[in-house]
Amino acid sequence: MRSLCFLLFCLATMTAQATDDTLLTTAERSAFIHTARYAEALRLSEAYAARWPDAVRSFDFGTTPEGRPLRALIVSRTGVLDAKALHAQKVPVLAWQGGIHPGESDGKDAGFMVLRELLAAPAQDDPLRKIAILFIPVFNVDGHERFGKWNRPNQVGPEEMGWRTNAQNLNLNRDYMKADAPEMQAVLRLLTEWDPILYADLHVTDGADFQHDVSVQVEPIHQGAESLRAAGVAMRDAVLADLAAQGSLPLPFYPNLVEEDNPASGFSEDAYLPRFSTGYGALRNRYALLLETHSWKDYKTRVRVTANTLRALVQQTAAAGDEWLKLAEAADVEATKLGGQWIELDHDAGEHVSMIDFKGFAYTREPSAISGGLVTRYDPSTPQIWQVPYKDTIVATLTVVAPKAGYVVPAGYAAAIAERLAAHGIRFERLVAARAKQALQTFRASEATLTPSTFEGRTMLTVKGEWQDESRAVPAGSLFIPIVQPLARVVVALMEPQAPDSFLSWGFFNAAFEQKEYAEPYVAEQIASEMLAKDAALAAEFKAKLAGDKAFAASPKARLDFFYRRHASWDEQYFLVPVYRADSFKL
Repeated sequence: MRSLCFLLFCLATMTAQATDDTLLTTAERSAFIHTARYAEALRLSEAYAARWPDAVRSFDFGTTPEGRPLRALIVSRTGVLDAKALHAQKVPVLAWQGGIHPGESDGKDAGFMVLRELLAAPAQDDPLRKIAILFIPVFNVDGHERFGKWNRPNQVGPEEMGWRTNAQNLNLNRDYMKADAPEMQAVLRLLTEWDPILYADLHVTDGADFQHDVSVQVEPIHQGAESLRAAGVAMRDAVLADLAAQGSLPLPFYPNLVEEDNPASGFSEDAYLPRFSTGYGALRNRYALLLETHSWKDYKTRVRVTANTLRALVQQTAAAGDEWLKLAEAADVEATKLGGQWIELDHDAGEHVSMIDFKGFAYTREPSAISGGLVTRYDPSTPQIWQVPYKDTIVATLTVVAPKAGYVVPAGYAAAIAERLAAHGIRFERLVAARAKQALQTFRASEATLTPSTFEGRTMLTVKGEWQDESRAVPAGSLFIPIVQPLARVVVALMEPQAPDSFLSWGFFNAAFEQKEYAEPYVAEQIASEMLAKDAALAAEFKAKLAGDKAFAASPKARLDFFYRRHASWDEQYFLVPVYRADSFKL
């Protein structure tokens, strides 16, 4: 297998050089010392479409904050290069996403190389006659053009590369749910239109220095529709086997140390939150693959390993894509029936620990005169087996019962939420007429905690509390988001207040937790006196709290608030999450 793939690659390169030298990447021309600026990705996209017009279409799908075009290629020999036609013919679409972190440019260069190989030297059983490939060479284009030699200090090559974040300093690989960036909104629309059955997100990891050169993770395996998981495991294992046969040392988990910079701490399995591509793909009932080549391998090695992975994915999709489509279609139907069912929204590594043999290098950990802590020094000339702990199970840490009908977002918050829902392709209705009071569930937070600093441009919020039955009016302009739709898992993950990537968690509703009206202390004193005189039970409760809570008794504000919160002037919407659950709702 290894020699055959190498032969095919050499033949493809020779064919391209013989026909049109301009089809080569700068990485190939420079013996993988350099990678090119974005202009080359645009040029190659047009050149491929011109060279193979029946098999390649190059198109823009959005614009970056700095005004650059977002470019994609659709490649297939099925006879159609249109999303609707591909869906009508049930052609599996395999997506490759490069450059969400532009310093990690392996996917861009490997993608063009493998596409050229497939197009210039098609095999007898040409996989492009069975599948379509949607290739995004560079997702974060503005970051890609922030070129520099030291943008990735933890990486070997290329000599210059792009920057991690976009022009708004947002990490797009944390944006899949909140969809703040124009680039992400464009990509989400692209996913809705082309609906790839497998979405490969191509990265380079940081971290310790070791022998392993690549990790491959797939979802749904740990989360999402259970009916998709067995095929996800089979696909992952087949890719790992292909890589191993070609000389790689692949891992089925992300090699991030449990304790930073301490190899002895070992590793932990992970189920990614939906802010990441893999967790998001699981919510959409589609397969998502996270590829991480290892940053301390040279650029030529990393591009080769990435290319090998892409070839394996092409073969896997050609062989199993039809079955994956059937499984996904069934999962979509299953998702429309999730109302009233338990849904997992967060996960963590379980307590089970296995000791594994990990192929590392010899290292020392000694006190540093510079940092004052321990410094780890690796010796790549001395391979060493690390016997380290590995937390190898995943457990759900947050589960909720989905509402039977859906969610309601009041009109005051509808505009921003509607924009994000539309980007995701989620179906919703905007109420034309107001609704009289009706039975809903509301979430009144008992505690709300803001993060001490911003994260991805937002002050995040966590709340404690619970849903309770309540009768509330719903104003015109409010949104109703039904649970009966294929993206039901995305809906629940966005709407449930305690979900880690919900609208609430990302700070869309922070204003609901700001007190805007108050009673002056002398007014509150009068209110309290009147309430004490009229309500003996309240007076007894106040007396008991004074006796049993020293902090309360010592705080004049807390004592006055005790009465103010029970008075008619208190804002009943304070700490009320502006998302309601409905078990029935007539449009």
